[in-house]
Amino acid sequence: MPVTAPHGVVRVPFFEIPEQKRHTGVVKTMQRFPGSAAAAASGLAMRIRPADVARAGGSPGAEGAGRSDGGTRAEVIRLLLERPATAGEVAQRLGISAAGVRRHLDALADEGAVSSRECRNQLKRGRGRPAREYLLTHAGRSRLPHAYDGLAVQALEFVERIGGEDAVQAFARSRAEALIDAHQAELAAAPDAEARIVVLARALTGAGYSATVAEVGVGHQLCQHHCPVAHVAARFPQLCHAELDVFAEAIGGYAQRLATIAHGDSFCTTFVPGANFLPATEHGNARPQEKPAVSRQGRNPL
Repeated sequence: MPVTAPHGVVRVPFFEIPEQKRHTGVVKTMQRFPGSAAAAASGLAMRIRPADVARAGGSPGAEGAGRSDGGTRAEVIRLLLERPATAGEVAQRLGISAAGVRRHLDALADEGAVSSRECRNQLKRGRGRPAREYLLTHAGRSRLPHAYDGLAVQALEFVERIGGEDAVQAFARSRAEALIDAHQAELAAAPDAEARIVVLARALTGAGYSATVAEVGVGHQLCQHHCPVAHVAARFPQLCHAELDVFAEAIGGYAQRLATIAHGDSFCTTFVPGANFLPATEHGNARPQEKPAVSRQGRNPL
């Protein structure tokens, strides 16, 4: 049976818990906890004093309470942006344990965002094996905000001022052709327009556009679910115009742009009618010699 000692401390026979156990700095006491039904039934409750937890270097909640793993790793990346640092230095800056920091550093290393090397600062070295310091890789820096879109717009505005509209159109055309250059042999070998659309979608996906092809009604619909240059194309629609021209030439037929991400749609959509619905001069598998027709008069024209 528990024995109640002075000051409300309950001592359990065969398991003495003194006020302080040796020199660990952690105080464990057993006392009645008013207001708890479970405690009332057992008459016991464990209390860990906040001051003792602080001395032990932790907190009553989970380590890094208030931070998600993603949030903590973002903070680690921001710290390493300033300079390379050891796990201990990062832990001190973030106020969490070195073990916790190493867990995040290991995860970032697995993702290729950080790398490590032997510490170059002799003052940081202690006894035992040399300390290691962590630094950002190119992949880690790519997680930070960038202004590539703004730079691209400024560059095209400069081209427009120096060379005029023709220079912008020439650049847009060159860029659009580069999207499919590596797939020209496949396009030439494709037996019909439907097969060429599939090759075109594969080329666009490889360039980051995440393209798909769907059969709809009397033709096919080429959808680009992502546009890496959408912000730039919103200012310079010539990029979209050139893409459509190149797509029509690659397919060997008529193409109509129905929607664009640059103008607020969920994806870019290009409609290509089936062979039976093309002008007579464009029937069959042979590609027309003249420039294929295009239309930008869709639901969201450019």
